[in-house]
Amino acid sequence: MRCPFCGNVDTQVKDSRPAEDHVAIRRRRFCPACGGRFTTYERVQLRDLVVVKSNGRREDFDRDKLERSVRISMQKRPIEPERIDQMVSGIVRRLESMGETDIPSKQIGEIVMERLAAIDTVAYVRFASVYKNFQATDDFEDFLAELVPPNPKPEA
Repeated sequence: MRCPFCGNVDTQVKDSRPAEDHVAIRRRRFCPACGGRFTTYERVQLRDLVVVKSNGRREDFDRDKLERSVRISMQKRPIEPERIDQMVSGIVRRLESMGETDIPSKQIGEIVMERLAAIDTVAYVRFASVYKNFQATDDFEDFLAELVPPNPKPEA
């Protein structure tokens, strides 16, 4: 592993332990050239996934991009970081186990929304507002109306 500080390719592993509910290995590394210490994570990757965008463009699946978008939607919400990591790992495992290497971006968005809806409604609405490209407050109102069943009027 190359040292991020000096570029030396001969770094040493000082400590390894399971991370993220045993789906990754966390390694503490040391660079003998500059004395720098850093952490790396190693995960199993079943297959190389390719995201097919709605315009037909294709790009390699980026777990970090998925995690960033989920974290943004959960910003300032009372959700533990470990729970977010577990959710992202679960989504990636689900995508990898689908058997396809080409995954439509729409399908990824739907899976993320499904998981967010089960964890936190506010994060779900935040993600949906970007994913569904809300343009006006009416878009929010329509979306929220689908979420909340109408209250029956109390009888007088």
